[in-house]
Amino acid sequence: MNSPFVQLALAVGLGMLVGMQRERDGSAMAGVRTFALIALSGSLCAVLAATVGGWVVAAGMLGVVAMIVTSNLLKAKRDEKPDPGMTTEAAALVMFLVGVLPVVGKQEIAVVVTGAVALLLHLKDPLHSAVRRIGQKEVKAVMQFVLIALVILPVLPNEEFGPLNVLNPYKIWMMVVLIVGISLVAYAAIRLLGNHVGGLLAGILGGLVSSTATTVTYARKSRESPAMSALAASIILLASTSVFFRILAEVGIVAPAVLPAIAPPLLIVMAMMGALGAVMFMRARHDTPTEPLHGEPAELKTAIVFAALYAVILFAVALAKENFGQAGLYVVATVSGLTDMDAITLSTAEMIKSQGLNPATGWRLILVAAMANMVFKAGVVMMLAAPALRRRIVMAFAIVLVGAAAVLVLWPDAAIEGATPKPTATTATTTATAATPAPPAR
Repeated sequence: MNSPFVQLALAVGLGMLVGMQRERDGSAMAGVRTFALIALSGSLCAVLAATVGGWVVAAGMLGVVAMIVTSNLLKAKRDEKPDPGMTTEAAALVMFLVGVLPVVGKQEIAVVVTGAVALLLHLKDPLHSAVRRIGQKEVKAVMQFVLIALVILPVLPNEEFGPLNVLNPYKIWMMVVLIVGISLVAYAAIRLLGNHVGGLLAGILGGLVSSTATTVTYARKSRESPAMSALAASIILLASTSVFFRILAEVGIVAPAVLPAIAPPLLIVMAMMGALGAVMFMRARHDTPTEPLHGEPAELKTAIVFAALYAVILFAVALAKENFGQAGLYVVATVSGLTDMDAITLSTAEMIKSQGLNPATGWRLILVAAMANMVFKAGVVMMLAAPALRRRIVMAFAIVLVGAAAVLVLWPDAAIEGATPKPTATTATTTATAATPAPPAR
């Protein structure tokens, strides 16, 4: 796409795409022809800039601004109630710059930006409706996420401190950002879909936010309404299934190189849980679906508590590895997994990536934690739920626990030998030195 004529044609086509949307939407200021000319003017300015200087692009931008101001002034004189919106004007300025991009060799960016602009313009009503439905606590949660992701995270040192040299402030807080982000997205999805969320979606999204909270909610609901026990059981099982999806997503983000190797045994257990949840959901499909209660979408206090827990687990795993061997790691995984899967998952993935933990041990630690988490949720159901729900959940979790134990025992370690993290340069040098045969004695 080096031909200048192809670059100009691309700019015109992209401008026509946005202009078509504006004209279909009834914009009085600019339509398909105007937007095509605006994008073309950006391309021509970029072509001239190669000869006379970059000031031409700035001058062209000022010309577009002057045109927009003049158009709005004339429209204000003709109309008693001029449209106060600035969407079309902002789109015109963006499309001028989009016209510049193909000439400077950024064709992919031009296409992506144009697609995003057209989509934003087309989704006016759904976006406005979604914003109107956002309450004060959702705004607070978004602001807190911005604080922890864009204000606190960049200023933290990205290096290891403390005993055993495993506590990295930047990486610890990055995990907080990850968990809060996942919870916020899942909460927003439930809120935007309304109060009548289907049982299938309630279970999946509920597990992304908190499978334990979902279990507690539906255990209580079953006691209030025993007739919905089958539906409650399916939602709890689907929420527990989506926990494995979250686990794999977290490992993929923290240690993507080992994910293909450690995912298969976890996927087997996930499939068992999902199959049981699907069967129960089909049997309960005529029950009235309800939406799980998740409370606040995200809290800074919760994020700080998670940061402390993650750091403790990370240190405990390293300490157990150094002093007690593999058995100590399983004790840490069991205790951590009782109430929270994220801390042990993220700390284990980080240990695989940077501390040389064997992936065969890593996935087993995660699975042991998941099994402990199932036992804890079964205990919650036994304490809070109606008898019908107790029978279903205990039976389903027992089947999955037996299957998970079989995977722990029978899965061959040879399947993941190739996924062992590469040693660091220092370790490699030491290993090479140790492997070099000593010179013969004279």
